[in-house]
Amino acid sequence: MKNFNFKSATNAKEAAKMAAGRATFLAGGMSLLPAMKLRLAAYSDLINIKKIKNLSGIKVSSKSLRIGATATHAEVASSKEVGKSIPSLAVLADGIGDPQVRNRGTIGGSIANNDPAADYPSACLALNAIIHTNSRKIPANNFFKGTFETALKKGELITSIEFEVPERASYAKLPNPASRYAIVGVYVAKFKKEVRVAVTGAGSSVFRSKELESALSSNFSPSAVDQVNISSNELNSDIHASAEYRAHMIKIMAKRAVSNC
Repeated sequence: MKNFNFKSATNAKEAAKMAAGRATFLAGGMSLLPAMKLRLAAYSDLINIKKIKNLSGIKVSSKSLRIGATATHAEVASSKEVGKSIPSLAVLADGIGDPQVRNRGTIGGSIANNDPAADYPSACLALNAIIHTNSRKIPANNFFKGTFETALKKGELITSIEFEVPERASYAKLPNPASRYAIVGVYVAKFKKEVRVAVTGAGSSVFRSKELESALSSNFSPSAVDQVNISSNELNSDIHASAEYRAHMIKIMAKRAVSNC
């Protein structure tokens, strides 16, 4: 790991001012610090945002659930508000990594990092989330751009994530046995006017499956998934699973998610 300066910000405006040059924000550091140790990333300054009070907290209304960016996975998993309004989101958070990761890693950090096998991005797409930053609101549909790439600009800081409360929802994944990242994860959410299905782990970035959404909009049942053809083109193929296997598991996880709704 190369040398860096460590700074702390007391508010989002101060943090944004500090984010000049090769600086980046630090919350839990569960992805950032390993990348720096392996010299996959290097920064001149790490800006600690954990002390910014208005980046934490969980608020729920009849239509939405808003979670502060520095809320840890453990806090999301154990939150009564999350468990009551979107229980599938609490289940997702409880399945991330191990206890150490869940107690340090943050929802904002995970979404900003946009690992192609991370869990939260699928929740953002399926639950029609709005990513709030220090300068604007970004619909989840426009936020995730590619592998480790998002719509965030230099110095832009996620402050909270606002999820739309669905009628029913569930997340199912085939986890990597070591890291617990998703080899394939499928989040299904049923709303009054639409069904949204988001897939993580299978491609270069999280994506919505229009084929599954169409089938489930007509018939919201596991049997509807059987009629869908999932192409393996452009899916990941690596030591953990081939593209063809991932295509097959998308259907398996989708059926499981629908069954659990």
